[in-house]
Amino acid sequence: MTESAGSGRDAEAVSKFVESFAAQLVEAGMPRMPARVFAALLSSDEGARTSAELGEQLRISPAAVSGAVRYLAQTHMVSREREPGSRRERYRVHGDQWYEALTNRETVLKRWEGALREGVTSLGADTPAGRRMAETLAFFEFVEVEIVQMMERWRVHREKTFGPE
Repeated sequence: MTESAGSGRDAEAVSKFVESFAAQLVEAGMPRMPARVFAALLSSDEGARTSAELGEQLRISPAAVSGAVRYLAQTHMVSREREPGSRRERYRVHGDQWYEALTNRETVLKRWEGALREGVTSLGADTPAGRRMAETLAFFEFVEVEIVQMMERWRVHREKTFGPE
């Protein structure tokens, strides 16, 4: 039995929401299957599902669930946990998944900044390409500082809006 059937929700309405939100995530660049799995997890009251539950809800294979969850775990959008008293894993989305996903991009930004610094050096700071690289580097350095400040403002706002964690 799916959660929507057990909770009195309209299963068809939940399914439409999941597919609609997943389509928005795909349009923003997320692969289709991870987008569907993420939307299904996000829309569940517990914020967690087993592979079998996700497969049943989305009508997808265990392999499709596994690939989607692997992507989502790598991007810090979901976590894996053991079901109590079982060997089965549950996949969970947390309330702060957007915060985690964004702040974990810091590592990627640092790598890009390093590569761009090398590019400026290799191309020459006084060449048109070197100047473009330097501007791109400055942009990412600016974004990195802004993200840190924005995340601090979010923590304060979240606590005011939803209370302490």
